Parts: sequence; C-alpha cells; structure tokens
Amino acid sequence: MFLRPTLLALGLMTGAAQAECRQALALGMDVSGSVDGSEYRLQMDGLAAALMAPEVQAQVLQVPSEPIWIAAYEWAGASYQRLLVDWVAIRTVEDLQTIAEVLRGSRRQPASTSTAIGAAMSYAAFLFEKVPFCPRYTLDLSGDGKNNDGRLPWQVNTGPEFLDVVINGLVIGSDTTTGRDERQMEVMELSAYFRRSIIHGRGAFIEVARGFEDYERAMTRKLLRETERLVVGGLQPDAAVSTQ
Repeated sequence: MFLRPTLLALGLMTGAAQAECRQALALGMDVSGSVDGSEYRLQMDGLAAALMAPEVQAQVLQVPSEPIWIAAYEWAGASYQRLLVDWVAIRTVEDLQTIAEVLRGSRRQPASTSTAIGAAMSYAAFLFEKVPFCPRYTLDLSGDGKNNDGRLPWQVNTGPEFLDVVINGLVIGSDTTTGRDERQMEVMELSAYFRRSIIHGRGAFIEVARGFEDYERAMTRKLLRETERLVVGGLQPDAAVSTQ
C-alpha cells in the first residue's frame, strides 16, 4: 500500500514541490437509498453553487501558484462509489466552473440502498494516493444516515492511510420529519454519531444542513472553514474540534 510522505518529509521538500499543491480536498456525497431523486439534485446543485459562491471563489483562488486540488465522488453501499470529478488543480474561476458544470449535469445512477461510510472513506484514501504531494489532505463527507454496510467508519479512519488526513462531516437532517423537536433530536443523534465515529484529525468538525434544501448554505460554510486557515508556504496551527 502506498503511503504519502510524512509531515517530517514535508520539511525536506523543495519550494517548487510544495508549490504544486497547498491542499487536496475530496468531496464525498451520500446517494444511498435514503436519498431520493430530488434530494440527489439538491445535493449536486448545492455543491456546485457553493463552489461558485463569491466568498468561496476568493478563498480558494487566493494563491493560484499553490492551488487547492479538488475531486468529487458519490457513494452508497460498500460496492458503489462513482467518481464525478477527478483531481483538478484550481487556479482560475474557470476551473471551478468546470467542476460546477459536471455536478449540475450529473444524473443519478442505480446504486445500492445501503449506507457504507467506511467504504466511502476507503475510496477517498485511494483518491489521495493519486494527487500530487500536498501539505494538507481533507475529506469532506456528506451523509444523512449511519453506516449499515461494510467496515465500520472507525475501523477505517484509524488506519495508517488516514494518519495525515482530516475528515470533516456534513450532517444532513431529514426533510420529511414532522415537528421541530423531533427533527432536532434526529439531527442531534446523527451529529453525535458523526462526531464519535466519522470525523477525524486535528481541527476536524461537522456542519449541519437542516434538510437537503439547506445543503447549499451548509456546504458553503463548510468549504469556507476547510480552506480559511491555510498559510502559504507553511503548516497550520492545530484547530479545536468544532461541531456546529
């Protein structure tokens, strides 16, 4: 199994090598059986809109010579992961626009009805092996339910392939739950599960979308948080775990 260079090795890299990438950001979206056709569309279009938000553009494009690399995929059961956008170095607005157009044009494919979060993590680890060396690796994982297929998330994210990867979660609350209190309880329970079993690494956090209609807003906030603390030519100080 290929493992990325350690943070110690980062200090030995040349300035030119470091300039190839300042962050690798993989975006994984839940398309399991609990996600219907309209929710699929809200998720894909919401991510596209979040990437094109002016404040996200400004932050991602702040240092074109040290780009953020982005990949996007959808996942469901243990045997279903579909790559939507392979790694793209984001140097221009047009690069973001290209990703947004792919997401808006994506059509749902037949997929397993089960939810395999551990397998979704393993797929991200495979993707990280293909990106140029970066000082920071981040998995942005969206989901509206708990793992019920394949390896458990905590069995995966504690492996050596995630030693230097931060996993953040976007918890999606139910659109159909009746009653404010019941919905709040569902969100709190799923948030606790993500906090306990899924998010990983220093500074890891969760963001909450109160239904798929709220996905765009939540994803915009999440992207801003995931990219805001980057320091050109260096590593970041540790951030406290946050669970908004």
